[in-house]
Amino acid sequence: MTRTYVSRHPLNDLLPLEPGIRAVDHLDIPRFQAIVSVLAVPGEEADVTAGLAASGDVSIRFAGPGEWLVLSQTEAPDSLHRSLSLLLAETAYIVDQSDGRVVFRLSGPNIRRILAKGIATDLHPAVFDIGSSSNVLCGHISVNLARTGENEFELIVMRSFAVALFDDLRRMGRDFDLSADFSAQG
Repeated sequence: MTRTYVSRHPLNDLLPLEPGIRAVDHLDIPRFQAIVSVLAVPGEEADVTAGLAASGDVSIRFAGPGEWLVLSQTEAPDSLHRSLSLLLAETAYIVDQSDGRVVFRLSGPNIRRILAKGIATDLHPAVFDIGSSSNVLCGHISVNLARTGENEFELIVMRSFAVALFDDLRRMGRDFDLSADFSAQG
């Protein structure tokens, strides 16, 4: 018997299908995000860093020494994988992570206070600049945390932990009436 795989977002049953009323503090979840893991070949970290800096319309997240997550809102996963493979040639290993990770976007004036309930990292603007990223624990869940704007953060988590992280973030944001829905962009 043949079965067709149907990709479902892990939060499909927990969020409304259409965007709702946004509170001041909001959790926005893209239904789909192209995510590629880049791991530098030993000794090639500088070339990979330079290549990533010239890679165009992508967001680059530090994930460890010689390792980055690259996100694109405009390219499909196979296109992003192909373009990075050509750009970085023999200097890095490229692996598509789009189906294995989920992105959470938090925005609002109280986001640092909400995240402080579960993340033991100093998120003060003088310490954690816009564009900074780090692997941290949110409660008991390992996430890649990035500051993407003045009062905006992104958390990238393994797909299998998405529901648990969603529950934790909703609980952490309860005092601030944190709203949540899927991105209007798709």
